[in-house]
Amino acid sequence: MGTGFAAGEEEWRSRLGTLRQVVRQEVVARQLAECLPDLPPRRVLDIGCGQGTQALLLARRGHVVTGLDSSVQLLDDFRAALATEPAPVGARVRLVQGEAAATAELFAPSSFDVVLCQGVLMYFPDPDPLLDAIAQVVVPGGMVSLLVRNGDALAMRPGLLGDWDRVGEAFDGLAYRNRIGVDARADRLDDLTAALARRRMPVSRWYGVRVFTDAAASDAPLPDGATLDAIVRSEEQAGRTDPYRRVAALLHLIAMRRGDAPGS
Repeated sequence: MGTGFAAGEEEWRSRLGTLRQVVRQEVVARQLAECLPDLPPRRVLDIGCGQGTQALLLARRGHVVTGLDSSVQLLDDFRAALATEPAPVGARVRLVQGEAAATAELFAPSSFDVVLCQGVLMYFPDPDPLLDAIAQVVVPGGMVSLLVRNGDALAMRPGLLGDWDRVGEAFDGLAYRNRIGVDARADRLDDLTAALARRRMPVSRWYGVRVFTDAAASDAPLPDGATLDAIVRSEEQAGRTDPYRRVAALLHLIAMRRGDAPGS
């Protein structure tokens, strides 16, 4: 994760099994599955992999995954999860301790077919250097998955929670304090789309994540299985449907790296 995340790491870990987090991870996984087939196996870099939820799912599907994170504890959590997996799954995962900001120094240019950077850009006051690094390490024709806080709907969460002072602040800027107590930054869809296009990574599709459940209590437990399935199905449909996806708490952008040859 980004360095700003460290202050909220323990709070994050304590909430991994709660409704909001499970919905986020399951909806993102389904969106990724739409964009990334199982074959052929891809080389995947997960920047800020954390406990490895998405990386592990991709390794189970046959992809070769490198997880990068600065947190020793979260990487240990990831290793503990890997220890329960069949040996072939574990063999497809490599973990690297390091800062997201050092991505371009840690990995060779064009060394990954897919780059995930989910829940990380929000901890960077200036996202441009990390976007540059992503463009450098992904191959031409490769895929990039970014999960960011939705700056176009930043007032929705405090409004639904009745925090009117923060509603006013949200209308005026992109800074906010998140649920784990860390100051962070949101991205507007048009701005991030343009930033990616400047780096020859045009957005091919985008989704909303957590339309209906974002205002749930931070410690809200999981409901019964049938109810959870209905929630995830509803969130998944809302995340691809206007106008709902535009007011989601998170935006999930899928971009494709264009080739470097003129006219490509």
